[in-house]
Amino acid sequence: MIQGHPHSPDAARTILITGGAGFIGSNLAERLLSLPNTRVRVFDDLSRRGVAHNLTWLQGLPESHRLQWVPGDIRDSAEVARAAEGVTEIYHLAAQVAVTTSVDAPREDLEVNVLGTFNVLEAARRSGNNPFLLFTSTNKVYGSLHGVPVEVKGTRYRAADPRFRGVQEAEPLDFHSPYGCSKGAADQYVRDYARIYNLPTVVFRMSCIAGPRQFGTEDQGWIAHFLYSVLERRPITIYGDGFQVRDILHVYDLLDAMEAACQGSARTAGEIYNVGGGPERVVSVVDALRLIEGLTGVAPVLESSAVRPGDQPLYVSNTSKLTADTGWSARHSKQDIFEAIFRFWQANRELLSGQRGASADSLPPAERSVPAFETDLVSQGAA
Repeated sequence: MIQGHPHSPDAARTILITGGAGFIGSNLAERLLSLPNTRVRVFDDLSRRGVAHNLTWLQGLPESHRLQWVPGDIRDSAEVARAAEGVTEIYHLAAQVAVTTSVDAPREDLEVNVLGTFNVLEAARRSGNNPFLLFTSTNKVYGSLHGVPVEVKGTRYRAADPRFRGVQEAEPLDFHSPYGCSKGAADQYVRDYARIYNLPTVVFRMSCIAGPRQFGTEDQGWIAHFLYSVLERRPITIYGDGFQVRDILHVYDLLDAMEAACQGSARTAGEIYNVGGGPERVVSVVDALRLIEGLTGVAPVLESSAVRPGDQPLYVSNTSKLTADTGWSARHSKQDIFEAIFRFWQANRELLSGQRGASADSLPPAERSVPAFETDLVSQGAA
C-alpha cells in the first residue's frame, strides 16, 4: 500500500526511487522534494540497517506532503508494478550491494539485482508513460582490470602508462564475482530496453560514492566505515598492502549528474556512463586513513589480512563522456567529502554507534597510528 499523500495537485512530476530510503536514495529524495511541482515515491522494504531512520528523516521534512512511501520487495513484480503506476521518472537504486554477500548468497544476489531490475524495466515498459529510467551499476563490471598495469609510488598504486586518464566505457567487461555478474547483467538489460523498447534508460557505472546519510560498512561505503570506525575506536582490517586506489565522489555531485542525465535525456537515453571523482579525487586506503587521522585527531587501530580475490588495485573513472554529453563536472573536493561525513557523524553519533552494534563510549582507545610506507617506485602487475 502507498503510504503518504497520493493526490498532490501541485505535482507535475511523480518520481519513483527504488531503494529510496538508502544512502543515495534518501539524499536524492531530499533534493527532489526541494523542487516545486515534484512528488517523490520511495519504494523500500527497509531491510538494510539504518534506512528506517532515513525514511523518518524524510517524513519530517517540510516538503514531506509530497512524499510517498511504498513498502515492498523489489523481487515482487506486482508490488513493483503498483509502485510504478503514473510515474514520470524512475531512479532504480535498490540492490544487493556487497561482493562478500554475493559470494555467500549468490541466488539472493541474482534475484535482487537481476530479477529486481527486470521487474523495474517491465513495470516501466508496461506503464504506458515511457518514464525516464536511471540505473546505478558499478565499476565491478570491469573485473580486475588486467589490461591496466599498475606500479606503486609512495602509498598508492598508479597506472604504469602515464597517458592513463581513467577507465572508459569501452573497457572490456569482466564480471569477476557474483555481484559483478548480477550488476553487469542488469545494466545490459537496462541498456537493451532502450534499444528494443525505446525506453529512455541510462546506466551509471559508479565508483565510490560518499557523503552524509551513509552508514558505512566494510563492504559498502568504505570511507564512512573507516571514519566511523576510527571515531568509535574500532579496529579496521587492511586487506593487502593498503595501496589500493579508488576515485571518490561526493553524493551531491552524483545527484547533479543524475539531474544532468535526466535533463539531457534526448542525448543520454540508451547510454552507459562511468561516474566517479576522476583523477582529481583519487585516494588510497592508506591515504584515506591519514586524512581521517588529520581530520579527527584520532589514530586508527589497524589489523591486516590477505588481499581479497578480484579486488582492483586501482580504479579511476574517466567521466569525459558524461561531461561531453551533459556538461556535468564534479564540484566537491576530497576534503569536502571527508568533512561532510565527519559532520554527519558528529550530529548522529548515538544513532550511528547503535546501528553499527555498540556504544562508542564503550570502546577502547586507539593503539597505533597509520604505518609509514616506503616511497620507492616498485613495478607491479595488476593482479
